[in-house]
Amino acid sequence: MPVAHVNGINLGYDDHGSGEPVVMITGTAAPGRIWRAHQVPALKAAGYRVVTVDNRGIPPTDLCEEGFTLDDMAADVAALITHLDAGPCRVVGFSLGGIIVQELLLARPDLVSQAVLIASCGRADALITAMSAADLALADSGITLPARYAAYVQALQNLSPDTLNDEEQLQDWLSVLELSPPSPAAVRGQLGLQLIGDRLPAYRRITVPCQVIGFRDDLIARPALVRELARHIPGAAYAEIPGCGHYGCLEKPDTVNEIITAFFTRN
Repeated sequence: MPVAHVNGINLGYDDHGSGEPVVMITGTAAPGRIWRAHQVPALKAAGYRVVTVDNRGIPPTDLCEEGFTLDDMAADVAALITHLDAGPCRVVGFSLGGIIVQELLLARPDLVSQAVLIASCGRADALITAMSAADLALADSGITLPARYAAYVQALQNLSPDTLNDEEQLQDWLSVLELSPPSPAAVRGQLGLQLIGDRLPAYRRITVPCQVIGFRDDLIARPALVRELARHIPGAAYAEIPGCGHYGCLEKPDTVNEIITAFFTRN
């Protein structure tokens, strides 16, 4: 994996394929490789060069244990696009990654030609605030949850009822989640960054064409919040996918990929 020294840190990224570049930003505690199974192959097949990023706190990117902000993470993406001489380019953000992209669209719109915001929001409501506070409390407690228990909780939080009721699929998910549990302490700097104030008025200033995607069974970025975000971004298109939760990019990858590539082609 290449590492770029940008914005004062070492930032890990992967570079796949050739063509017009698409930069993809993940959510809390997620490495850039989560895009490899479905989105990278689909975008490469559509003729794009795909750059996936490991955000601050995710090795080989620096942990930045002194702390960091959303502005820092948006500046990291801007600096990487400049480093790769890739701008203006298409950018995709999922969950926390979507919020990072939204801030990038305000700070450096010159670097982005189109943006896809997946399972993102424009403000932290009471439930997001409670979840973030709980995650921070767990990280600061020093407690490590048993992997089997952590996998069960992740499944309930992030998968749709369709997947939870399919015993074969669910067992596969639980096995994967148990093998790779997130470490709250390792990503302490990212936890709580989704605790944003009401950024919706600011997002009315976004001028870059945007596609917003929500997942109907998402318990984290609930559809009402995602639709609200889309309404506040001038000209934004909105699509809502049934039968998937917060991990909709993995539960319904073909549908997600079709929406992304159609948006890129349409605009």
